[in-house]
Amino acid sequence: MIGYLGKNAREGIIFEVSDQTVRTLKNWKWSGSVRYAVHNRHNYHALTEYTGMDPDKITFDIILKVELGVKPLDDIVKIWTYEREGIALALTVGRKGYGKYRWNIASHSADITHTDVAGNPTQATVSLTLQEYLRK
Repeated sequence: MIGYLGKNAREGIIFEVSDQTVRTLKNWKWSGSVRYAVHNRHNYHALTEYTGMDPDKITFDIILKVELGVKPLDDIVKIWTYEREGIALALTVGRKGYGKYRWNIASHSADITHTDVAGNPTQATVSLTLQEYLRK
């Protein structure tokens, strides 16, 4: 197991490489930003004031292929459910847990590139945007 996105390591989306399954992260990006207020002053330079941090964001792609031991639609539905229910998820890659607490799936897109004869997805690339979820 490489890591997971979920409530714990037993459920959720498990990132792994084995002789039966390959499900890994691609195009991983972690970003953050801060906020500034700009106070305009008459006949003088504007004054900037640091007002706080925005939640961090992480984006990545997951390649899902039946021939790599994965059921693409099962993972897509799980991701969709986590997103729609606003479930706060742990993100662990390697031995490191990312973020100060948890993450929400802010958005996803699934590019289904192949299907079987019945129309079931056999290959898809799922792009996720996670937003940091902090405890109060």
